Amino acid sequence: MNDWSARDVQRREMKLSMGPVKGKDVATTIGPALVTPDELEDTRRNRSYDLAMTASVNDVEYSRASLADVFWSFGEMLAYASRGTRVETGDVIGSGTCGTGCILELSLVHGIDQYPWLQPGDIVALNVERLGTLRNRVVAGAPLRPLR
Repeated sequence: MNDWSARDVQRREMKLSMGPVKGKDVATTIGPALVTPDELEDTRRNRSYDLAMTASVNDVEYSRASLADVFWSFGEMLAYASRGTRVETGDVIGSGTCGTGCILELSLVHGIDQYPWLQPGDIVALNVERLGTLRNRVVAGAPLRPLR
C-alpha cells in the first residue's frame, strides 16, 4: 500500500496554519495482491510477519525492512483506528511507514541530493516478499492556484 502525499501542497498549507489538509488527500494505491492472514502464517514472527519489504525510486533502493519489525500489531492498529468510529468490511487500513521512513524523513536526515523529491516520470516500486511489487509512475498534477 502506498499512501501518497503531496508535500508541495502540504508545505503551502502548513504556512497557513491549516495542517496537512489536501496535501494528504492525494491518492492511495494497493496491490498487486491481497491475502488473508492464514496465507502468511508460516512467516509469523512476534506481532506480524517476517516478510522483506523494499521501496525504490527509479530502481534505486530507498528503504528496506521486515514487516515483523512494526511497532504495533495489526490488531492494536485496528483497535486504535476503530475508536470513536466503526471499521467495516471493505475498509482498508495501512500500517504506516515501514523501514527507514518516507522521502521527507530520508531527505532531512541524509540530504535532498541522496533522496530527491519525486518528479513526473519517476517510477516508485514497493515490494513485499510473497506479495509482489506495486509500481506507479508519478504524473504531473494540475497547477496550484496562487494563495491570497
